[in-house]
Parts: sequence; structure tokens; C-alpha cells
Amino acid sequence: MKLLFIGDIVGKPGREIVTSLVPKLRVERGIDFVIANGENAAAGAGITGTICKTLLESGVDAITLGDHVWDQKGFENEITGLDRVCRPANLPVACPGRDHLILERNGFRLLVFTVLGRSFMGAKAECPFLGADALLLKLAGKYDGALVEIHAEATSEKQALGWHLDGRVTAVLGTHTHVATADLSLLRRQTAFQCDVGMTGPHESVLGREIEPVIGRFLDGMPRRFEVATGDVRLSATLVEFNATGRAEKIEWLGLKPA
Repeated sequence: MKLLFIGDIVGKPGREIVTSLVPKLRVERGIDFVIANGENAAAGAGITGTICKTLLESGVDAITLGDHVWDQKGFENEITGLDRVCRPANLPVACPGRDHLILERNGFRLLVFTVLGRSFMGAKAECPFLGADALLLKLAGKYDGALVEIHAEATSEKQALGWHLDGRVTAVLGTHTHVATADLSLLRRQTAFQCDVGMTGPHESVLGREIEPVIGRFLDGMPRRFEVATGDVRLSATLVEFNATGRAEKIEWLGLKPA
């Protein structure tokens, strides 16, 4: 079986390339599950219920979120009605929304959830290691394989979580930095791992934003609006092949431009 995980979707350019390429990718690559991080899909910060529905209708099976989950006004009220969208699992239990999803295809049950890292991150989150352990234990017997997204800044924290979960989940894939890493690997107990899948959106940019205002901010420190850029739009995604036991057998990174 195959799962495709799409890295941080940034703004309208990111949304458009997802809706354009995902249907074709599903057919051409024989993909069973498509999961996408959508936390920057609304003008580069947060997401809305309408955008969630558009992405899901395009062929995305589930949407994960990160530290910008609440950036769009009113989304805390919308998220409870979105049954294929989950917020980070290690946020406080009082937060609205699902902390995990279980997708099923051809009798295989794939557990999907995100944990936020805590190194250099501002969100109020519980320990991602203990949070992942608790959720896996709580749901034992209800899934056949698991995709764990680690939305974090520090590569050391991401790698440590990968080793911590090795052999217990199908894949541990990182998001948040918007820059794809070249460390794709199958860990020793057949868990697929990558520190960061990268960004889906305009790559002629600084992390998806217009270049000049970001340079200006570094030069003089003055505040500026960082609009979403539009040039060189690409889809960044990681494809994981796994067997009926949920063990990963292959991991491949895809960097695609519009057809």
C-alpha cells in the first residue's frame, strides 16, 4: 500500500497545485491514502472550513494542522464539524477538534495524528513523546499502521521522536520548517522517517513569502507585511510504501511542478 504526505500548503498557490496534481498522482502512483498539512493554506497563516472542504474534495483524504491552527478567526468553531481534519494531539485537552483520525482503505486502518515539538516553538503543548505514546496505547487494536507527523523546529527533536517510535508506527514525517530535508530513511525497525517534507507553494520566496519584505526585515528590523509569493510553485510530498503489517518498505520524496 502507499501513502502520500503533502508538506505545508502555503496560500492560494499551494492550494491550487494540490487540487491540480493530487487526482493525477492518485491514479498514476496507485496511492491509497493522501494526507496533507494545511495549517498555512489560508493566506499563509491558518486554514478555514471552506478551504478544508475544497482540499478534501480534490482527493485529499485527511488534513493535519500545526502551531498556526487557530490563526484564522472562527476556525475553533468550524473544526468540530470537519470529520477529516485533526489538530495537534498534544495541545491541551480543552482545545476543540479531533486529536487523531483513522482512515480505512481495502480493510487497512491507518491512524493519523500530529504532535507539536516544544524546542523553539511557542505553542502550549504537552510532551510530544509521551503524547504519542499515550495515543498509540489508547488506540491499540484499532489501527493497522500509523503516520505520525512531528510539526517542529528542531531536527534533533524530530530525529529523536523517529527513533522513539521506530517499529511502532509506519512513518514519522516532519513539517514546519518549509524546507525539505535529504535524510529520508527506513529506520532499523522499518519505520519511514524524514525530518521535513518541505513546503507546497511558491518556492521563489522565503518560506513561501515575498522575498523583498523579508530581506528588508532582516536588514533594518522594521515591521512589514509578508504576503504570500507566487513564483515557482511546487508540490513537496513524501511517498511511503508499506505492507499489510504496517511496516514501511520504501520512502521517496517528490518535488513536482504544475503539469
